[in-house]
Amino acid sequence: MNNDFAFRLIQPGISIASFVESFWELRNLSANDKEIVVLPDGRADLTFFRSATDPFCIVRSGIETYPQQALLKGKTAMFAVSFKLLAVEYIFGTSIAGILDYAEFLPTGFWNFSETDLENFDLFCQKATQQIQSRVPADMDSRKKDLFDLIYTRKGDISVKELSERVYWSSRQINRYFNEQFGLSLKAYCNIIRFRASFHHIKEGKLFPQQNFADQSHFIREIKKLSGVSPKELSRNQNGRFIQFSALPHE
Repeated sequence: MNNDFAFRLIQPGISIASFVESFWELRNLSANDKEIVVLPDGRADLTFFRSATDPFCIVRSGIETYPQQALLKGKTAMFAVSFKLLAVEYIFGTSIAGILDYAEFLPTGFWNFSETDLENFDLFCQKATQQIQSRVPADMDSRKKDLFDLIYTRKGDISVKELSERVYWSSRQINRYFNEQFGLSLKAYCNIIRFRASFHHIKEGKLFPQQNFADQSHFIREIKKLSGVSPKELSRNQNGRFIQFSALPHE
């Protein structure tokens, strides 16, 4: 991680683990603005921002399908909840298809959060956990839960056909669900999850396929498509600009 950045990640408790991947904190400690690249990672983030120049705001992001340039302003604090896709329907109750590759501002006070909640990350995580727990439904479609469990367990390295057969849900219906709820196909989403799963290998200098890519050329094409650069350039991560790559936890 760039010395100007401070990053911290907390895993969710078991009661919300089906809906939340992680809580994380990112701070730009410098007074200078920093250019960063946000890579597709298959998460739907709820992010709370505060900077020296901008007012407190809350942003909900859709799924990213390509790398996006961003400017992290000086003295910015970001607290975020990274949601698994099951949360879109069951915690938020609204589709994010309309914000594919975009984000939307939410009202100040959403879920009763305010600027003072960015003073203590541990207390933020506790409050967010309580808000999410209060929205966990009593019943869920077991096919959807099984579907996402398989996608995440296999790190996207599973075919649409196998997923359909394993959860007893037709591929046509699954794709309709994905397009209506998230704005992309199941295969496209699995490709993003598989791409993200390659981060650890690339960071370790393993610049060849570790998962079920057809061959080395296919691997390079997929990495370039989703990161904008070759695996070699991604591994270098010059100036720490690939922010998720820089903040990658050790396995």
